[in-house]
Amino acid sequence: MNNFEHTHHAHCESGVVSSMLRHHGVNLSEPMVFGLANALNFAYIPFVKIGGMPLIAYRSMPKSIIKNIQKNLKIEMKLETFSSKEKGEKRLDELLEEGKIVGAQSSVYWLEYFPKEIRFHFNAHNLLIYDRDGDEYSISDPVFDKSVTCSRASLTKARFAKGVMAPKGLLYYPVSVPNEIDLKPVVTKNIKKIAKTMLSTPVPIAGLRGMRYLAKSILKLESKEKKYAKLFLGHIVRMQEEIGTGGAGFRFMYASFLQEASELFENDPILAEASKLMLAVGDEWREFALMIAKSIKSKNPIDYRAISDKLMHISENEAKVYKKMLEFKAAV
Repeated sequence: MNNFEHTHHAHCESGVVSSMLRHHGVNLSEPMVFGLANALNFAYIPFVKIGGMPLIAYRSMPKSIIKNIQKNLKIEMKLETFSSKEKGEKRLDELLEEGKIVGAQSSVYWLEYFPKEIRFHFNAHNLLIYDRDGDEYSISDPVFDKSVTCSRASLTKARFAKGVMAPKGLLYYPVSVPNEIDLKPVVTKNIKKIAKTMLSTPVPIAGLRGMRYLAKSILKLESKEKKYAKLFLGHIVRMQEEIGTGGAGFRFMYASFLQEASELFENDPILAEASKLMLAVGDEWREFALMIAKSIKSKNPIDYRAISDKLMHISENEAKVYKKMLEFKAAV
C-alpha cells in the first residue's frame, strides 16, 4: 500500500476516519469529521468506572464517530468483531491482502510502539493498519507524527484486551463511498442537533447538566477522605487531558469545525462568532485542569468551592456557544 499517506491528527477515532476517507477520495479534515459525527459531548457517569473512578467523557462514546459519519454522509462502512483471536488475525490478513486499509480498536497498554511511561489500560484507542510484512504490521496511528510498525503478538493483545470497552478485535473499513457529498445540509442539521443536545439533554449525567452534576460532586469531596479527594481530582485531569484529546482539545477541534462551516457558508458571521466563543471555552478547560493540578500539588488546603465554581462558569460559557449556534440559519 505504497500510495497510503500517514497524517498526524489530534485524536484517534476522528483521525482514523479522516485518513480513511481521504484515501478513498473524500477529503474531509479531522475537525469536519468530528463535527459531522456529532462527536462533541460531556458526560459524568458515576456508576461506570475507569480505574475505580467515575467515567468522565468529553465526546460521544467510542465508535460513534465511525457510525455517525457512516449514517450522516451515506457511507457504507463494514464493522466486524470476532469470537476468537485466531479469527480476528486471519480476517485482518485477508483484508490487507485484498488491498484494503483497515481501522481497528485497541488497548493502548499492549501496543509496543507506545513508550512504556504513557501506556495505560484504555481499550478505545483507534489506529489504521495499511500493510503487513510477515508478522510485522504497518500502522498509521493518528497520535504519532510518523507511521509505525507493530508485531502480530502485540497487535493481537491490544485488539483483544479485556475490560471496559473491550474491543473484541474490532475492524472497520468502507465498502461504498459516494462520489459527491453535499456538505451544507449535513452541516446545518448537525450544528442544530449538537446545540440542542448539549443545552437540553433529558438526563442529568450528560451535556451541560452533566458538567453541573460534576461541579456539585467536586464540592462534596470536602467531606471525603483527603487521599480519595486528590485521586478523584487527579482523575478529572487525566480523563480531560491524557485520554484522547481531552476536554480542551475537543472544544478546540469543534471550534475549527465551526470555522470551516462558516467558510462553507460564505464566511457566515454567526458561525465565525460561535467558533471564537468555543476557542475561549477551550482555554477555560485548560485553566480548569491547571487549577486542579496546582491544588493537588500544593501544601495548602484544596479550595473545592473555587474548582466547582470554575466548572460552573465553563458550563455557562459553553451554553452561550450553543445558543449562538442555534441562531444560524442557512441561506436557502
